[in-house]
Amino acid sequence: MTRKTNRRILLAARPEGAPRESDFELVETPVPEPGDGELVTRTIYLSLDPYMRGRMNAAKSYAKPVEIGEVMTGRAVGQVVASKHPKFTGGDIVFGDAGWQDYALTDGKGFRKLDPAQAPISTSLGILGMPGLTAYTGLLNIGQPKQGETLVVAAASGAVGSAVGQIGKIKGCRVIGIAGAAEKCKYVIDELGFDDCISHRDADLVKKLARACPDGVDVYWENVGGKVFEAVLPLFNFFARVPVCGLIAQYNATGLPEGPNMIPLLMRAVLSNRLKIQGFIVSDFNSGMGYLFDSFVVNS
Repeated sequence: MTRKTNRRILLAARPEGAPRESDFELVETPVPEPGDGELVTRTIYLSLDPYMRGRMNAAKSYAKPVEIGEVMTGRAVGQVVASKHPKFTGGDIVFGDAGWQDYALTDGKGFRKLDPAQAPISTSLGILGMPGLTAYTGLLNIGQPKQGETLVVAAASGAVGSAVGQIGKIKGCRVIGIAGAAEKCKYVIDELGFDDCISHRDADLVKKLARACPDGVDVYWENVGGKVFEAVLPLFNFFARVPVCGLIAQYNATGLPEGPNMIPLLMRAVLSNRLKIQGFIVSDFNSGMGYLFDSFVVNS
């Protein structure tokens, strides 16, 4: 072990609005020692994801919230540094929910061994992990893109959105991204191969998005909510599909947004255009995803 202490980030308070430094506490404890059937991993890569904001709340959700005083949850790639577990040995590279800490003590449940010879180990937190699987399963199962259709992707430069757009191109779609900074839009077009990308900061977002989608929108990948969804709403074609992956614009909201009630307009569009709007979590499709791990995960 390379450190004598274990740095751990605990949830100290439930944030109101945007999280603040005072909502967390850094503590140092001795590096844990494994008991029978346990192992200790040293974190190499820790993924910070939007879903973590929801875990800081006490409200009922699809997953148990982090309790005050607990280590913040987080998926990580690490190396086994000590083991009394029959399926893991020192030196193994593993993936699992190790949390925000240098070292994690675990009984191995939910941890997988990775094969570094097959792909960079960091990809298990990206394209070969939750973000890539979210894009793959959500787009193909709910979005169901078809040749010649128009796919609009919110947060297009992010870990999930970037994969959604590239899968859409493989399926023969015209793909329009929505991102923030001009540099992100350039990356989305030049590097990821989207047909166009509009900045949600642009005062002419509504008009520019309409010009970029002359044939309307058949699939809208929702990562953001707020004014981005409002800009897409008038463009939906009959039988458009909307996989709802995230609502980043609303995660820190402490109340309802100002302005008119948009629900009647939304429901009219749902009825008139026969829209399919479906929220999902990547684990909804676990039973059909096992084969995606086969070349990267070592059976354990």
